[in-house]
Amino acid sequence: MTDPSPGHAEAVERRRVARRAARVGGAVAADHFGTAVALETKATPTDYVSEADADAQRAAAAVLRDASDAPVVGEEDGERSTLPPRGPAWVVDPIDGTNNFVRERPEWVTSIAAVDDGEPVAAATVAPMLSTTTVAGADRTRRNGAVVTTSDRTDPAACMVAPTVYWERDRREEYAGVLSGLVERFGDIRRPGSVQLVLAAVAAGALDGAVTTVATNPWDTIAGVHLVRRAGGRVTDLHDERWQHDSVGLVASNGEPAVHDALLAAVADWA
Repeated sequence: MTDPSPGHAEAVERRRVARRAARVGGAVAADHFGTAVALETKATPTDYVSEADADAQRAAAAVLRDASDAPVVGEEDGERSTLPPRGPAWVVDPIDGTNNFVRERPEWVTSIAAVDDGEPVAAATVAPMLSTTTVAGADRTRRNGAVVTTSDRTDPAACMVAPTVYWERDRREEYAGVLSGLVERFGDIRRPGSVQLVLAAVAAGALDGAVTTVATNPWDTIAGVHLVRRAGGRVTDLHDERWQHDSVGLVASNGEPAVHDALLAAVADWA
């Protein structure tokens, strides 16, 4: 039965706004896709930011500000970069997977999360070039309107998992160690190059788990974490404590104990 309470109605509204903002931002980004966008690099030669990122964030943020006066946290265009410790906020990633975007690869998304006191309460991830929209509020995760769940695989040897987030050049030994740990324990690995796309795939059962030992930004992860949890999965830090937005590292799985334990074991040397 649908919960008619005001809290449920608010959650439904935040999910609706997050989906609309992600679709609007994603449409703006898609208009730039395949064009000669102006590029800059940030910390590394492959850490791109483009005018498409800024344009998409402005478009998404306009939808969010029209819906509420909650602060907007985002990577681009002068938005605040930290979550308020109390109260509601929106978190925007206009293009997660910019390196794919500038190389005209389709694996990039626009993600929006609504948070209360730092905890996600609604999320939407839109992949314009893949024609998928994955959303969750207080109810189950849905992809293109249909309820999805994490996979039911229990044997790590039958699982496909993803190392995600970029390991800087001075941490490549760590990256290699994580890859080795995953290869030894799991059937196969993928690295699509977009954290939010990976987490949406875990939520939908297309991947069985994902892991990083790197500290992440709120816009990289919060929306996807909510999608995984509402799809029946589990997300922790590297020490098997419940993941929070300021955790270092992230371990997301389909929730099966053997799979989650194998992910933790794969990164144990780097925890």
